[in-house]
Order: sequence, then structure tokens, then C-alpha cells
Amino acid sequence: MRTLLLASLLVAAPAAAETEMTWLKVAIDGRKVGHVVQTREVDGDRVVTIERMELTMDRTGISIAMATEQRSVETRDGRPLSFASTLSLSGISTIQAGEIVGNEARVKTTSFGRTDERVIPWPEGAVLSEGARLAEEKHGLAPGTRYEFVTFEPTSLIPVPVKAHVVGPERVTTGLVDEELIRVDQRLELPGAPIEAIAWVDRKHELRKSVQPLFGMSLELVACDEACAKAPNQPADVLDRTMVAAPRALTRAELGAEIETAIVLKGSAEATLPSVAEQRATQDAARRWRINVDPSAVRDRAAPRPSNRTASRWLESDHPDVIALARSAAAGATDDDTRMRALERRVREHISNKSLRIGYASALETLRSREGDCTEHAVLLAALGRALGIPTRVVSGLAYAPAFSGRPNVFVPHAWAQAWVGDRWESFDAALPGFDAAHIAFSVNDGDPAGFYSSVNLLGNIEIAGFETATAK
Repeated sequence: MRTLLLASLLVAAPAAAETEMTWLKVAIDGRKVGHVVQTREVDGDRVVTIERMELTMDRTGISIAMATEQRSVETRDGRPLSFASTLSLSGISTIQAGEIVGNEARVKTTSFGRTDERVIPWPEGAVLSEGARLAEEKHGLAPGTRYEFVTFEPTSLIPVPVKAHVVGPERVTTGLVDEELIRVDQRLELPGAPIEAIAWVDRKHELRKSVQPLFGMSLELVACDEACAKAPNQPADVLDRTMVAAPRALTRAELGAEIETAIVLKGSAEATLPSVAEQRATQDAARRWRINVDPSAVRDRAAPRPSNRTASRWLESDHPDVIALARSAAAGATDDDTRMRALERRVREHISNKSLRIGYASALETLRSREGDCTEHAVLLAALGRALGIPTRVVSGLAYAPAFSGRPNVFVPHAWAQAWVGDRWESFDAALPGFDAAHIAFSVNDGDPAGFYSSVNLLGNIEIAGFETATAK
């Protein structure tokens, strides 16, 4: 669901004007789920662009509301000066504000009453909304034109390289209107899984329609008036489309031994699956991935990175409450493996409300609310490990369930933690009874939602073709 934040990248700012407003409706597979409104104001040499998006979607019948607001301040020639973003998800708000000074950005993040400050490198050549608009105007709309730029995403604080190809004029229906627009194909180079999108703009470079894939579905933005954009939403269950049918049931004995899973990518989906911890990933000439997972295997001895040890916005391992819970849970443990297993049990007990209502909460937010799904279990467990000096990371992917939401034998989107114990990485899963061979890792990150972008092209776009298990050999 966090992928929807990228929709703002496809909204070209209105053409030059002192103040102008653009409304767009947001739809998934033709079902309206929200709207976007964008304003651009010019004041002297400063250009302020504000984009606000409101969405409502379902996860197995549970409605989740999300609102984002991004604000960029730039000079009229597109030089970035500052940015701000507000993400409100299921009642939890995160506010980020950054000031760009030279080749750095000084960022303040406020959430759950806590404000953190840090300095991050500013990506060379990165632009915000006005800079992206100027890049589009500079290169024009002549068919065959190709150009590239790097846009900075203020909510997740990551640079996203964008490759654009002007295809040419096409007749396009926007709402009830048939227009001749210019098609521009875009490729967003997200970490591990690029996204192919299509935008249709008018001769003034104003966006009239865009389409991009989302979990095997189609996410559309269509320009319309305010009444159209704010019309009632229709339920759209995104979780149902991301579940993957298993070819057959897996036994408890098979789950405890090695399983080789054959995965086929559908359509034009692209991804690079990692070999991490207990997982080995290989790909053949037919683009079929073979994922070997053995819970008892020692396959990953790559030394931890500095970022695997430190506190962050999402893993607040330096907070007194997180440290206190970690020390209490692991009291009496004599080694890191035993400590992590004690923390795994405590997280499983501490999160008493196993709920899909939360979109994405940090470790501290989860500790206080005691509510969440697999992502909240994973970030809390990873933070508790770091609080004890154990390097950790968060994994996103799929896990097998004998039954989920009325469907038997499915793989569902899942998250778990990995910890550096002894001289290797080992997986721990507090949301399920534990880690088994039917966990398939898509990406490894440090708990930031941006780390989950590599799952975008996979969820809803893969098929599990078969299993080979150790017990069957």
C-alpha cells in the first residue's frame, strides 16, 4: 500500500501561473479509492508546490485510510530549497521537514510526540516538483524524445531516477471526455524493482491521466473537477490480490526441512530476489526463480552494515522504553541466539491485538499501541535486538499459510526479522509460530517503508509453479 505514495511523482505541476490548482481522482482497477489535489504558487523567486492525496482501501474487509501531503519549495529555475511531508495512516501521523544546504539535507522527523534530527546526503542533481516540471518543459513533447532526471521522494527520503520516453499523440478517455493527449512512458527506478508507468499530458505538460501497476492491479490518476475527485469511494481489497496460491498443502515436516520453490514472474514484472540468511535464490534462462530455503542452513556470513546496528525513525532502539522491554525480555539469556528467541516470544505476547488495521507503525508506536500485523511484529523485534547490541534487519516477502481470509494453501505478504548471531544471519518470526522453509524473501532493509518498494513488482505478479522438498527426495 505504501507504493501509492509514488503516485505524486506522476503528477506534473500545473503550467506556469501565480496560483493554480489541479484535481485528480485515484482508482484501482476502475474502482475509485481517493483523490489528489495539487497547487503551485509563485512568489517572487520562490515556487511552492503542495500535493495532497487521500485514499481509502480495504484489507480483508478492514478499511484503512491514508493521507499524504508533500510540500516543496524551490527557486524558479528549479533549485531545491526545502521540503516537508505528512503521512497519516490509520490514525498515526509522521511529519518530516527538510532544509537543503549544499550537498546535505537537514531533516526533522516528528511522530508519536518524538522529534528526531539528522543530516542526510542530498542526491546529486535531485529535483523536487518544480525541477521535474522544468525538465519536462526543457525536453519538450516531440515523439521519440528521451530524457532522465532524479526526483527526491520527501516521504521516504529516497532519490528515484526517472527515465522518460515521449511516445506521441494518442486519443485517450479521461472520465467522460475523449481527448488527444501526448503519451509519455516513464520508468521509475525503485530499489530492486523498477516500475513502468504511462502518463498522458496535454500540450501545456499538464497531467490528464496516468497508469501504473500496483500489486497486479492498475492504479490510475485521472484529471477531473473537485466534485468528481471527491465523489464517494468504492471498496478495493488490495490484500486479496497479493495472495499467491500454493500448488498444494505443505506438511509440518516439509516446513521444518529444506523447500525449493519455483517462482514464475508474470508479464513484464522485473525483480532481483536476494540470497540472504537461510535463502538461496537463482534464476534460469526462462526467468523462473528457484528459491531454496533451509531453516537450519548457514548460508549468509556477510558482515553487518553500520546501519544494521543503529537506531532509526522506524527502529527506535535507543528509546528508554524499547531498551527496558528488551532487557526484561532477555534477562538470563547467555548468548545472542537465545536473546533473540526470548525477544521473539515477548513480541508475540506483547502485541496482543493482531490487527490488519495498522498500515505501518514504528517499533515505539507498536510497543505503546500493542497492535499490528506482521510488519509491526518485525520492526519491534528488530528494534529490541538492536537495543541489546545485536545487529538486525527487516525482511519483506511471502510466507505460507494453510488458510488465510477464507482461502486454503496460500502465500501471503509477510515481514520478519533477521539477526546477526555468532557469525551468521538468522531469521526470526514473531508474527507466526516461527521461521520455516516456506518464507520467501523479496527484500532486506532497515525497517524503513522505502525498503519495501522492491516488493511492488512482485506482489500480484508472481505464480508459484511447484515445490521440491527435502522430505520428498
